[in-house]
Amino acid sequence: VQLQASGGGLVQAGGSLRLSCAASGRTFSSYALGWFRQAPGKEREFVAAINWRGDSTYDADSVKGRFTISRDNTKNTVYLQMNSLKPEDTAVYYCAARRRWYARSAGDYDLWGQETQVTVSS
Repeated sequence: VQLQASGGGLVQAGGSLRLSCAASGRTFSSYALGWFRQAPGKEREFVAAINWRGDSTYDADSVKGRFTISRDNTKNTVYLQMNSLKPEDTAVYYCAARRRWYARSAGDYDLWGQETQVTVSS
């Protein structure tokens, strides 16, 4: 499975963006997908994840109620809908994959996609 993230951009505080992570490969539906982000000078942090079936998700406390992760296995794509964006959400966002169940640690993911930049202006 290879991953490609897209959908980042510049948005004002309070606005919305939807990130997409498109995957190639026939085994996409057997992978859990996670979103991580890294702001300048900070460590990479977990944002949200979804299991391989799409019936279980986990969000970081910092994005609960604002971000929603979902997936469409018919399109081999995972989405991160980001609403009520804040300047502190500014970061490079990555999608990552691992078999079946999600994890919160970046080290538990085997596959990583290219980043997409999200910038939220105040």
